[in-house]
Amino acid sequence: MIIHRSFSEISEPLHNPVVTIGNFDGVHLGHREIFRRLKQAAREGDGVSVVVTFDPHPLRVVTSTRNIRLINTLEEKITLIEASGVDYLIIIPFDSDFAAIPSGEFIEKYLIGIIGTRKLIIGYDYAFGRNREGDFAMLCRYGDRFGFTVEELAPISRGETTYSSSLIRRMIAAGDVADVVRYLGRHFSLGGRVVHGAHRGKSLGFPTANIVTDKELIPADGVYAVKVKLNDRLYDGACNIGNNPTFGAAEISIETFIFDFDGELYDQELRIYFIERLRGEKRFNSTDELKRAIADDVANCRRILAATPLVVYSEYLEGI
Repeated sequence: MIIHRSFSEISEPLHNPVVTIGNFDGVHLGHREIFRRLKQAAREGDGVSVVVTFDPHPLRVVTSTRNIRLINTLEEKITLIEASGVDYLIIIPFDSDFAAIPSGEFIEKYLIGIIGTRKLIIGYDYAFGRNREGDFAMLCRYGDRFGFTVEELAPISRGETTYSSSLIRRMIAAGDVADVVRYLGRHFSLGGRVVHGAHRGKSLGFPTANIVTDKELIPADGVYAVKVKLNDRLYDGACNIGNNPTFGAAEISIETFIFDFDGELYDQELRIYFIERLRGEKRFNSTDELKRAIADDVANCRRILAATPLVVYSEYLEGI
């Protein structure tokens, strides 16, 4: 996949490009269907498939009162789109000046003048440009004028539930990491670096890796059965997210006990895959009571992980 991080990097129109535009946060199952159709149309038209997205998320720029926590970091989104087999990814640096561009100017200057769009595929009810003027009807008018076609995909859903990034954000924020797989298409994960913590886990007999992450969206406080990727190897584990109320801690931490592992982890990069939430975080009356609860949690995690296959993006994108 060829990545352009601004339109200025494109020196000439692309070859019969079929284009889709969107934020694609999560790169979920609905997005997968858009990419599938994008690639199919590119093959049919002897062209290339092009995804146009934005950084930062436009809501961060045009709606200052909305605090949106993204499902993916930008690098994760790039990885997922690249794994989808798309030919080109164009990342638009989104700021207030770009937000003020009228939709018609965006179509003429960028979609036609720079990319050379021959076909545009958009999701249901998608709109872009200043005041969201660039809707399906407007795009069709410009398509007739400049010689490109427009395809609007019907809502992509599972049963009566339409796939959406906002739905997935709500589920993950609530700790519903098991059920979100049916919409996200894979187990939610976060990457991070192991740093020194309070060292309480070791004294309790369950040494944990304290993770610092760039991820914005963190599952709800509680205990989770997780898979842990270290280098190229996967381990089972138990992860606690919260402020350790038994010890009166104030800051939220992400601490993971990796089963059957004996080695140095500080400054190592880990990826944590969240399989199932066991319980919320709670305060225990004594360290002995906490130890017994952790032992029960570990046993439950082992049982869950033995019965649940991990779904990562390679499986999720299979056959796209």
